[in-house]
Amino acid sequence: MAHFAKLDDNNVVLAVHVVNNDVITVDGAESEQTGIDFLSDLHGHAKWKQTSYNGNIRKNYAGIGYTYDISRDAFIAPQPYPSWILNENTCQWECPIPYPTDGKRYAWFELNQQWIEITGPQA
Repeated sequence: MAHFAKLDDNNVVLAVHVVNNDVITVDGAESEQTGIDFLSDLHGHAKWKQTSYNGNIRKNYAGIGYTYDISRDAFIAPQPYPSWILNENTCQWECPIPYPTDGKRYAWFELNQQWIEITGPQA
């Protein structure tokens, strides 16, 4: 199965649709344009980009609210916190301070820009 992100005019992902591989296979090879044409005809919407679960194309699997960055040819999640920095290789947001590796659970506290241990029962 192939997956396609439906984009708005600002390249923000509105939805992700699944298309059977038989629909997008031309002469034994997958064709992104064939999938785009199929979905455009089916939904009357013309702005689509293929995405993949394993990140083989466009770095990250598209999710609703993600942005397709044309210059990086990548789907990028919304920035979780103002202090987080985009990794140009993975196109994923990274915390300015690495997550602690002591086996405890933490949450990011943006105001103080630090990890705070989560205490109490685990879910």
